Amino acid sequence: MIYFATVLRALAAMLITNSHYTGVYPTDFIANGGLLGNVIFFAVSGFCLCNPKQSFPRWYGKRIVRMYPQIWIITALYLLLSISDTGGKSWLELFVYPTRFRFLADILILYIPFYVLMKWKAAQKRLGWILAAVAVVHLVFYLFLFDKTYYHIDAVGAAFILFLYGASMLLGAYFRLHLKQFQNSNKVINWVLLAFFFCAYFASKMLFAKIEAISAFQIINQYMLFLLLYFLVRCFAGIDAKLEALPRWIKRVLNFISEITLEIYLVQIGIIPFFAKLLPFPLNWLVLTSVIVAGAAVLHFGTGKLLEGIQLLFKKLRRTKAE
Repeated sequence: MIYFATVLRALAAMLITNSHYTGVYPTDFIANGGLLGNVIFFAVSGFCLCNPKQSFPRWYGKRIVRMYPQIWIITALYLLLSISDTGGKSWLELFVYPTRFRFLADILILYIPFYVLMKWKAAQKRLGWILAAVAVVHLVFYLFLFDKTYYHIDAVGAAFILFLYGASMLLGAYFRLHLKQFQNSNKVINWVLLAFFFCAYFASKMLFAKIEAISAFQIINQYMLFLLLYFLVRCFAGIDAKLEALPRWIKRVLNFISEITLEIYLVQIGIIPFFAKLLPFPLNWLVLTSVIVAGAAVLHFGTGKLLEGIQLLFKKLRRTKAE
């Protein structure tokens, strides 16, 4: 059984949520790790979806059905309750191409080339070369089209970030296709390198943000992040059996968080500003986190019941017409 992917998805949800906790902690320096959480999520998506069996319309339709009902419900709810403004976005951006939830808008784009590559068997066998090609195109765009006068390479709202996200999905697919090589192959050197690139990534992030004179080399920050992601996935794959053997209550928590990752991301936008400074730390953290998880669970299971009801209604209508 493959359990480390579930753990990584839960970790991604925690990191992304933590990065939005501005004003919650005594110092906003702790509210960090969002981009790392994003690339973990894209890698896990690539890992889980690397062998599509269905036609593209059916496969892509399943991804849409998984995402859009929750997006529509939470967006409409927040607008009706005036919990959150539109951010100057049009109805098209709110309900069709959901740039308000940039992370989701990006994955909807990347699903398309990812599916094409994964259906092409020759591409599966040459993922290493494809990743190298992506790296070359990424570097060319950086050298000739990217504004290097200030540090902004980790801006998740910019199109440039798609290179990193796409490479992360391909990396996840690579690990799945070569799973026997990595699963339960636990080596100390991998953990040492994981610690090194973790420190290197966050150190480079701070340096480029503070020292404008070196901003021309900020692409190094994304290289550090990608290497960090590689060793993170490799290390967790290496202890898959140990993760599977975790106490049952810990696994239940991880499974639950992993299952409602999408909803956790969606409900935050209106909840965090309200609860961030309502109470002193750490009470605000406890209340805020509890409300986010509870709201995400309601959205997840409520939407599931709604979709089940709609399916039953359509089945009854078909039977009525047939009769």
